[in-house]
Amino acid sequence: MSKAFRAYQPEQRLLMPLSLEQWLPEGHLARFLSDVIDELDLREMYASYEEDGRGMAAYHPLMMTKLLFYGYCVGKASSRKLEQATYEDVAVRYLAANQHPDHDTLAEFRRRHLDALARLFVQVLQLSAKMDLLKLRHVAIDGTKIRAHASRYKGMTYQRMEAEQRRLEENITEWLRHCAEVDAVEDGEYGKGCRGEELPPQWRDAEKRLTKIRELKRQLEEEARQAAENKKAEAEKRIAERWAEEQRRGRRFGGRPPQVPEGHAAKPKPTAQRNLTDPESRIMKDGATNSFQQCYNAQIAADANRQIILAARVTSAEHDREQLLPNLKQVEQNLGRKPQKVSADCGYYDPDHLQDEYLQDVELYLPPVPQPGAGEKASRWARNGPLLERLRAQARQPEAQAVYRLRQGIVEPIFGQIKQCRGFRQFLLRGLHKVNAEWQIICTTHNLLKLYRFRAASG
Repeated sequence: MSKAFRAYQPEQRLLMPLSLEQWLPEGHLARFLSDVIDELDLREMYASYEEDGRGMAAYHPLMMTKLLFYGYCVGKASSRKLEQATYEDVAVRYLAANQHPDHDTLAEFRRRHLDALARLFVQVLQLSAKMDLLKLRHVAIDGTKIRAHASRYKGMTYQRMEAEQRRLEENITEWLRHCAEVDAVEDGEYGKGCRGEELPPQWRDAEKRLTKIRELKRQLEEEARQAAENKKAEAEKRIAERWAEEQRRGRRFGGRPPQVPEGHAAKPKPTAQRNLTDPESRIMKDGATNSFQQCYNAQIAADANRQIILAARVTSAEHDREQLLPNLKQVEQNLGRKPQKVSADCGYYDPDHLQDEYLQDVELYLPPVPQPGAGEKASRWARNGPLLERLRAQARQPEAQAVYRLRQGIVEPIFGQIKQCRGFRQFLLRGLHKVNAEWQIICTTHNLLKLYRFRAASG
């Protein structure tokens, strides 16, 4: 007896149920996401359409927000992938109500409402607090390198900028001189209506490149000037403190007094670099691959209870030294209170931040940095010796060791889920402001996934 098979008729019509509600099983992520976003306040987006009532009817902001957030949740952040999914992915078709916005429309919606989408991070965080998922007993802080939407080979040092600027200026000047010499045959060579001083396409691109190089040079020079002023102010402060201590003791200190930097320090180093594609990104060492990439430093502060992200920021600074206070202040800004305990790795050691009054009522667990060698760092060690010794004494306590051991288990899985499970290893947008907003969207969707799994586990 032959085996019986179920009927297979690909040409059959209405394979999908007529009702969208029957397309997905109960408890699906798309259903949960749709329910949560229905409750969020999107009035800021609606208001932007009231200002401009012209043109064709726009896609509903509620639907577009659901599509973008679901795409970030499942690793389809690209607008082109989302457009394709509106035809191929049942969950996306459910969220889009069987509509098919093209990738240009999706990208324009993200660009137009980027700040409003980023601000939904706080609303989702407050929803987590209402569900009693946030305890703020222990908050761990860490950062990870996310690649910028730019190639590291598009970087240019200050020394090369100067040489390239001279070369482009000479080439463009030479071309304009040549145009003046052949003005008599201009119409036949370049077309009717040209006056002779127009640059051909290849030189118009060179002129744009020259403009960008001039701007990047100006930024490097401004940063060098600001850094020199800061060093001068620090040196003058140390000289004043040294003089006051000498007056109190009634004798002079031995050794060389602090030196005020000279004027040449305000010039950028020849090796100072900027990227032509995304000037605000920086060359950073990626710890995972042990290679140097064009990156941003993405920061988070996460609650130990459910690994909910409480603060999300992006900085162009390669190191984490000055990121502790900004992260904690954003936690308080988002939730109205400080955490009880805060843990971070030794990369966050910065004497000025650790001795700030803001941290007086916070239990801080931070392993001290090893003692440096001779030179300026050794001098800094001497000035902050008591703070380092206090951190060393605290690190030897069993309770502090137990708290610090939890830190890696709080933040590292979050980065693994974002970068490995969801495949987000490179920003889609460019510029620090846009990248910061995109990172907040990424962290918002991380929190939504945590809420979804919590609800599924608790029934």
